[in-house]
Amino acid sequence: MKAILVNDNRDLVWTDVPDPVIKEDEVLVKIHAAALNRADLLQRQGKYPSPAGCPEWMGLEIAGVIEQIGKKVTDWQVGDRVCALLGGGGYAEYVSVKHDMLMPIPKGLSMVEAAALPEAYATSYLNLFIEGHLEAGQTAFIPAGASGLASVAIPMAKALGARVITSVLSDEIAQKIAPLGADVIINSNTQCVEAVLKAEEENGTPVNVSMDCLSGETLGKSLPYMARGGYWIVISTLAGIETTVQLRPLLTKGLHLVGSMLRNRTPAFKAYILSELVKNVWPKIEDGSIKPSIYRTLPITSAAEAHAILERGENVGKVVLSVCEE
Repeated sequence: MKAILVNDNRDLVWTDVPDPVIKEDEVLVKIHAAALNRADLLQRQGKYPSPAGCPEWMGLEIAGVIEQIGKKVTDWQVGDRVCALLGGGGYAEYVSVKHDMLMPIPKGLSMVEAAALPEAYATSYLNLFIEGHLEAGQTAFIPAGASGLASVAIPMAKALGARVITSVLSDEIAQKIAPLGADVIINSNTQCVEAVLKAEEENGTPVNVSMDCLSGETLGKSLPYMARGGYWIVISTLAGIETTVQLRPLLTKGLHLVGSMLRNRTPAFKAYILSELVKNVWPKIEDGSIKPSIYRTLPITSAAEAHAILERGENVGKVVLSVCEE
């Protein structure tokens, strides 16, 4: 089969690799589409290698059709349309997947749409609802509203009853992401994020949960204006690795500052997250309350062009690679 490898010049090359060999608890999936994540860019730079036992090539989420089943697999059949969360290996024609890392494709979705689900939806659900304990009627702050992750997290939080605040870099971007349904969109180039969050607290709608991929100075400045018992979940540090935290509000409000990564969770815990998605989020997708946001689809051989879209930060929604026709 073929897969996308990174050569010595960091170029992406569609080339021959060995076919996967499935274990007794795995299935073989013929990949139709693979979605991009920022982790792919880091892996290409040599900063985010695949976990032990996973293929060396990139790709954390895919959709496709099961072509072969291991002897101990009883919950799937050949021909099932599935999407899957991977440790790596999605930029390819085939991949072997442990049976509990698979999810059925929600009714009505294409392969391209389904490929955009596993990593982003699992990350959003983990950090908003498991780590953050977000409940209906509460307020979530999800910075970087134009990111592929926010394009998932904002509609998910809204569909499950939360109020959402997000931030972007311009009024133009704010207009582009308006369909995601955020209640408040902060232009961080013309507005002070912490001042807006302070005003929200004074108005009786403080932030209960933040899923923060930016961090940096704004984190420490914003933390004092959270709701009592609130959870600030750090999932990345794109805006900086240092901040100053006022300990008094952390103490008096009983706030929680939590670091969280999906990638380093145990396989069993990842399987639990996926089962929760199928139970609690898939019905919202099937009834139209949540719809995957796809910015652009490119052929797998144009993976470098797809990476460039993420590097420029131009996408609002997910970028997906098409591997074969449905």
